Amino acid sequence: MTVWRTLLGATAALAAVAAAGLYLTGTGDKGQGRATAAADPHAFAMPVPVTAVIKKTIPIYLDYSGRTESISNVALQAKVSGYLQEQGAPDGADVKAGDLLYKIDERDFQAALDQVKAQAQRDTAALEYARSNFGRGDKLAKSGWVDKDTFDQRESAMHQAEAALAIDQAAIRTAQLTLSYAEIRAPFAGRLGRNQAPVGTLVSVAGTALNTLVQLDPIYVTFNPSESDLVDIEAARAKGKIEAGILLPQETTAHFGGALTFLDNAVDRTTGTITARATVANPASALLPGQYVRVHLHIRDEPNALLVPQTALGSSQLGKFVYAVGEGNKAELRLVTLGATDGDLVAVTKGVAEGDRVIVGNLQKIGPGSPVQPLPPKATPGS
Repeated sequence: MTVWRTLLGATAALAAVAAAGLYLTGTGDKGQGRATAAADPHAFAMPVPVTAVIKKTIPIYLDYSGRTESISNVALQAKVSGYLQEQGAPDGADVKAGDLLYKIDERDFQAALDQVKAQAQRDTAALEYARSNFGRGDKLAKSGWVDKDTFDQRESAMHQAEAALAIDQAAIRTAQLTLSYAEIRAPFAGRLGRNQAPVGTLVSVAGTALNTLVQLDPIYVTFNPSESDLVDIEAARAKGKIEAGILLPQETTAHFGGALTFLDNAVDRTTGTITARATVANPASALLPGQYVRVHLHIRDEPNALLVPQTALGSSQLGKFVYAVGEGNKAELRLVTLGATDGDLVAVTKGVAEGDRVIVGNLQKIGPGSPVQPLPPKATPGS
């Protein structure tokens, strides 16, 4: 038994030596790689894309959710009663100020105007006669041919004719105004809604609205900053106009621009917010009242900000961090304090310095002290 145990132990030892020899001198790629690794501990340095920390001035924004509102929104109603004769613009049309929107049958109003004009012509003739009669009476009174009572009667008749003509002129203006009410025109440029009264409908002063007209350019965006933001907003207002960029929910770049034009005079006690409003240019009428949007309020510019790509950030229980390339091309973990974002970049207020090389890829394959092979960002293998 002892002899067999001795033979088995020797066989196992020879097998181990042979395996070790194959590991170190293997002719395949893996064997050569392992042998190379044993000779050069830096051969397994992980290729990583790096970029330098840059310094530049960036804009500082406050971001809010907001809702669009029309500056003017009116219900179109008739000021006179009558049958609707014409709809001047189709439903949903964009109209200019002064465009004809609806027309009511105006024949009754035109007849009333013609009647008061005819009365004014009669009263004009009566006034001319009264003035002529008074002029003759004045000359005769001075020569003694007409007594004072007759002269006073002629003067009174002339004044009565003047008063009658003044009443006629007021009646003409009223009739003209009433006639103009038969046409309903756009008080401002905007967009019509859905028609509520088809042609032929008998409309009245107390009736329902014919349509609605909303102003779209410019348009309001209302939002609610918190009271903690008021200090920054008021400081920015003291320096001049505060620009506002407006983004639709799916957008990453502001395609609409305006300015902060209103800040309410009290903070809501229940929410701790204040109502603010920006006036935004909307020439293509792409924004409609009632839409949810995002507001980027530009309050100042931050000079000398240190920026790194957001792809360089990692997160742990200790907070946000980046890996920087340290001495000997080894990864250094840097805990960082973040500031404002600028597109794909983020400002770092603590943890890095200008010119530091931070790793922007393969972060999951390295750790503190790992040997790395820095590469330009576009030459990232497997990223």
